[in-house]
Amino acid sequence: MRHILLTLAILAGLSGSALAETIHTTVHGMVCAFCATGIEKTFRKQPEVATVKVDLHEKLVTVTTKPGKTLSDDKIKEVVTYSGYTMGKIVREK
Repeated sequence: MRHILLTLAILAGLSGSALAETIHTTVHGMVCAFCATGIEKTFRKQPEVATVKVDLHEKLVTVTTKPGKTLSDDKIKEVVTYSGYTMGKIVREK
């Protein structure tokens, strides 16, 4: 019985660390669908990224990482500036 409880505790700990992360960032200068598509394509090229959603009206990019992966703030800023824009606040949720 003790072995089973220990195994379950280990699995619970591992599954918590393998969760995907959702990252929201505002993008300044994004004004058209072409802008949004460019940012989306650039984020999709990142190996850590599972999904990308761009809300042009709100100037918001939402990135979901693959389980167990993350994007640093520096990497997010690099992707946004590479696309030709400036970045606002970053908000992360698990």
